[in-house]
Amino acid sequence: MAKFLNTSATNYFLEELIKDAKDRLILISPYLKLNDRMKELLADKNRLKIDVRMVYGKSELQPQEISWLKELTYIRTSFCKNLHAKCYLNEELCIITSLNLYEFSQVNNNEMGILLRRSDDAELYRDAYEEAQRIIRISDEVRISMERVVDSTKDAPARSKDEKAAEVPGDEGEESPGRLTTSKLATNLGLKTAELMSKLVQSGHLELRGSKPLLTDKGKQAGGEWRGSKFGGYFLWPEGFTPGSA
Repeated sequence: MAKFLNTSATNYFLEELIKDAKDRLILISPYLKLNDRMKELLADKNRLKIDVRMVYGKSELQPQEISWLKELTYIRTSFCKNLHAKCYLNEELCIITSLNLYEFSQVNNNEMGILLRRSDDAELYRDAYEEAQRIIRISDEVRISMERVVDSTKDAPARSKDEKAAEVPGDEGEESPGRLTTSKLATNLGLKTAELMSKLVQSGHLELRGSKPLLTDKGKQAGGEWRGSKFGGYFLWPEGFTPGSA
């Protein structure tokens, strides 16, 4: 039988749902923003090689969070336009609630939710699971990367069309012959993407406008290229390029 959850109960059962996931975990929430407790729980699922799917409609990740999430191999993220649902499932439990993922472990808001157990409400659980799968299917799977840091600076100078495209989460992009994305170049150089991005800023190939990395004239002269895409954008660099090489 479905169980009603108040604010504290929603937080409790959501943590239990995540901790008890043995095969799969689905987290659907409009906002992708993670507190320390959620990071701890997700990192543990990644260590256990649990398949985690996170679907969101807006990203409020900071650069350090992007770098952290990028290292979690077994967590896949998907962007769903106009997402407003909040639904969390493992192979046995489902929570449908007003609680956003970033509000987990917080008690400053008044929340409500419903807990479904597969063993008690197989049909209801199946309906919720199938709808969650539908949302995943209509979503676009993305790879979180430093190229798509959202500019939250309200008084930043006017940006070009390509620059504005980076505000929407998008995929990493495809290389061209002889050219690599920042993450692939970082791998070749034995660096993490965040480390290479920092070096590119220090060398003057990129500049930060607010928290957004933008290609400079020096970066363009070195062969760097910005490519916008439907859900974001990415940088391309000549194969063999290093921040100190030009």
